[in-house]
Amino acid sequence: MGDVLQMESLEANARDADGGVVAERAHTPAEPEQGVLELTILMPCLNEAETLAVCIKKAVGFLERTGISGEVVIADNGSTDGSQDIARGLGARVIDIPQRGYGAALMGGIQGAYGRYVIMGDSDDSYDFSSLDTMVAELRGGADVVMGNRFKGGIKPGAMPFLHRYLGNPVLSFIGRLFFGVPVGDFHCGLRGFRREEIVKLNLRSTGMEFASEMVVKAKLQGLRFSEVPTTLHPDGRSRPPHLKTWRDGWRHLRFLLMYSPRWLFMYPGVAMILAGLSVAGMLLQGPVAIGSGVTIDIHSMLVACFSILIGLQLVLFSALARRYGEEEGFLPPAQSFTKVMSFLTLERMLQIALVAFLVGAWNLWTAISGWAQIGFGDLDIDRTMRSVILGCTAIMFAVQCAATGFLVSIFRIRH
Repeated sequence: MGDVLQMESLEANARDADGGVVAERAHTPAEPEQGVLELTILMPCLNEAETLAVCIKKAVGFLERTGISGEVVIADNGSTDGSQDIARGLGARVIDIPQRGYGAALMGGIQGAYGRYVIMGDSDDSYDFSSLDTMVAELRGGADVVMGNRFKGGIKPGAMPFLHRYLGNPVLSFIGRLFFGVPVGDFHCGLRGFRREEIVKLNLRSTGMEFASEMVVKAKLQGLRFSEVPTTLHPDGRSRPPHLKTWRDGWRHLRFLLMYSPRWLFMYPGVAMILAGLSVAGMLLQGPVAIGSGVTIDIHSMLVACFSILIGLQLVLFSALARRYGEEEGFLPPAQSFTKVMSFLTLERMLQIALVAFLVGAWNLWTAISGWAQIGFGDLDIDRTMRSVILGCTAIMFAVQCAATGFLVSIFRIRH
């Protein structure tokens, strides 16, 4: 811990004319010195007086046992139970994070860390900070992000609620692997290690519990190297309920995963709706179709199919807009295939497509109106006329959507 004491000596107190302490100098410089230490063990903290001491002692014991040049940092989120004094008394460095939230605390702690590597974990004694050897070995071996896996390492009785263990974590981890190809089995394990400089480059923004998802997703999108180690989860030692709220925070994780994957949120459902709509509408162009025994679909099914096409088209266009916006704002990396498609679908080409669709629609509507005029605008043959009307309206709405989207994409690029 000699390096820790050395780093503590770098912190100074500002004093007034009478010699009293005015304010402690911030522990989070704009750009902390990198590489001063090998490892920072980081714990977010909000009123964790019951368990903080044992966590710090385990972390300090690990550094002393292994001889690693490191520090223990407590990112305090406004504790009122004396957690800060406990931490300082045990030799940990405290970084005060005024903005509330799990993500805010960790972002402040990562910015203020002096270690080349950071291992973060909750300060509720649910993770064993005295056994970080495997995680450090993976970081030294070249991994950028090392995730703990509680399902491989073991979950002690009472350590994880039933819904979290059998629904929340498995479902969200599956979605993370499906959407982003993240090669980990426990997407939301709170014990994880990483190269500090690589994570700082990700420009993480989430201040709440979804920070855990943002780190993993952005790391994967930026091509960082992942590794995974078994981790044992113990029941936390607190007498109060955890900060995590099952449904609220579960939704925030799911919402984040969806917003960072326009393909799965918009594109794939939209393509499926378009294909289904085209299939049904194509079958009904010439008339009703019998399906099975005594079941016939007709003009009403064709109308629903065309609605499906239009909704699907809107979702596909939303996907393109969301992807473009994400790339322009920098929170989604450029995709070569998407760039090629968008470079081809210029505003002028979108308007050309819209014009062709509009003319097809107008022709179908004109056909329907002409047929009506031939019978003196009397009673219509619904079966014949409605097919032309439905096709005409669908094509015109298709044209409007394409033209509007082309202009909106161009508006996104005005500043460029």
